[in-house]
Amino acid sequence: MKKGKLSLQAIIIIFVCIVVAVSLGITDLIISKRITASVEETQKEKALNVAKMIAISPQVIGAFEGKVNKKEVQILTNQIKEKTHVNFVVVMDMKGIRLSHPDPSKVGKHFRGGDEGPVLKGKEYVSISKGTLGRSMRAFTPIKNSHGKQVGAVAVGISLENVTKAVNKGRMGIVIGTLIGILIGVIGAVGLARYIKKTLLGLEPFAIAKLLEERSSMLQSVREGIIAIDQEGKITLVNRAASKLFKRAGLEEDPMGMNIEAYLPETRLTRIIKSGETELDQEQNLNGVAILVNRVPVVVENEPVGAIATFRDKTEVRFLAEQLTGVRNYADALRAQAHEFMNKLHVILGLVRTEQYDTLANYVSETVNHREIEMGFVTKKIKDPVLAGFLIGKLSFARESGASLSFDCVSKLPKPANSEITHELITIIGNLFDNAMEAIADSPNKKVGLKLDYAEDILTIEVKDTGMGMTNSLQNKILDKGFSTKGENRGFGLYLLAQAIERLEGDLIISSKPGKGTNFAVYIPYKAEDEKND
Repeated sequence: MKKGKLSLQAIIIIFVCIVVAVSLGITDLIISKRITASVEETQKEKALNVAKMIAISPQVIGAFEGKVNKKEVQILTNQIKEKTHVNFVVVMDMKGIRLSHPDPSKVGKHFRGGDEGPVLKGKEYVSISKGTLGRSMRAFTPIKNSHGKQVGAVAVGISLENVTKAVNKGRMGIVIGTLIGILIGVIGAVGLARYIKKTLLGLEPFAIAKLLEERSSMLQSVREGIIAIDQEGKITLVNRAASKLFKRAGLEEDPMGMNIEAYLPETRLTRIIKSGETELDQEQNLNGVAILVNRVPVVVENEPVGAIATFRDKTEVRFLAEQLTGVRNYADALRAQAHEFMNKLHVILGLVRTEQYDTLANYVSETVNHREIEMGFVTKKIKDPVLAGFLIGKLSFARESGASLSFDCVSKLPKPANSEITHELITIIGNLFDNAMEAIADSPNKKVGLKLDYAEDILTIEVKDTGMGMTNSLQNKILDKGFSTKGENRGFGLYLLAQAIERLEGDLIISSKPGKGTNFAVYIPYKAEDEKND
């Protein structure tokens, strides 16, 4: 646990204890008031009942009428006091002179307290006052003779200390309940904390918060767009890159919480949840923006609970791929030229050692002239330096492979108005050439022909080979993604070729017969740079 931060278990225990203590404390206040009121009312009724009982006693009434000795009143009241557990029972005449008192020395003296006035006027009531026996609750009842005339009064007192003891006794149960509640709360809090911590993989809340911040930062920093949905198809996550791509596609509304089918009708994320299968490198059109998408289900305890899609603008991906392809092609070209140069140096070395200097001079001259003619022809016909360098590299590679390559450019090919066409042409010519070289690998007659013809804004590209050829059924499949007769993890070259032709709005015609070789003819709309400037 990080220093200065409480653990989840400690937080829950403290919280539960506070809640239980506050709740029971409030309950204590409410119930205590009720208990106090109830005890006071009970004691009040008890005192009044005792007072009434004495007031109608024949011995007490007889004492006032002279029929009974007044000493009998003292005996009677003491007996009643002992039986009813009251604090005192005092009988007084109309002048407030006591006829009885727990302390016999107080008999014959005036009643103390100052609250006896109303009862001497015939009123029955309860009051709280301080007398010779301390503060007490006093019930007063008038005494009337047989003719209904008031002749005295009775005061019955109950000590307030007894009332307080009764209230405290009732509150003790609440205190015990509070302590038991806190104990149960602590036990429950510990169990709850352990369960929650187990559910959270043993992480504390601050650790979860840190992970969430790190996750959010990572998701927002990646260049790929990320969108996630829950099991019901509601969007739960959209990172910054995805939002930018959606805006480019004209989707301005904040998608958080929306149904994925309503926001992106062509997505397959909901199907991914049902099937539980991963889909990689899938193409999708997003309001005219081509993207490459990876769709992966989110599985928890072997149950799909959502899905995540990562995607990127296909234009960016294609640009990166073309850059890598171009670098690879240039590297292959350099390697082929270096290998060819080494072979020629070996020939020159042999002629020097055999002192055949005339033959050496002719060989060097022919080699230089051949290279100059070849490079001069390509650079003269092909005005795009990138495409020209690419073709020179392919010619060198063909010679190194022992193939006979014929290259013809019927007319000059100007630089394209759109530089991206060059990358598409490299994809088209490169895949056609590589396919032709593979086709003649096992052929006794290894010939490849490459022809370019530009006329009336149409570029024609023809690639012929003397390979084994193809059947009609095979011709219908070779452009499918992943289809290949050369083994696994192949079959992408001609698929990329078809995609490039489609992007350029061109056409492809395949002519092939088994044992007769294959001819690919590509027709592409081609705007020259000069025409754009005009």
